[in-house]
Amino acid sequence: MPVPPASTTVAKDADWPGPAISPGEMPIEEYLKPLGLRPVEAAQWLGVSANRLNEVVLGKRRSTADTALRLSRLLKTSSPFWMRLQAD
Repeated sequence: MPVPPASTTVAKDADWPGPAISPGEMPIEEYLKPLGLRPVEAAQWLGVSANRLNEVVLGKRRSTADTALRLSRLLKTSSPFWMRLQAD
């Protein structure tokens, strides 16, 4: 399934100074709205279960490298961006 075109881009994140947070605290929905996607649809595009994405968003599950890579492809960000959001 091809990734929908992104209407927004995210600045490079090489010097992320922020504290460790869950990807859900970095509102994934803010990235989804410009694409016209709901979380359930995003899960389908990502090739993951809606439950898995929901748990990552809510901070109940840590994002894996695989999930970070999938998010980065869909949302036109970098995978390290999503991993650093929850780095210890």
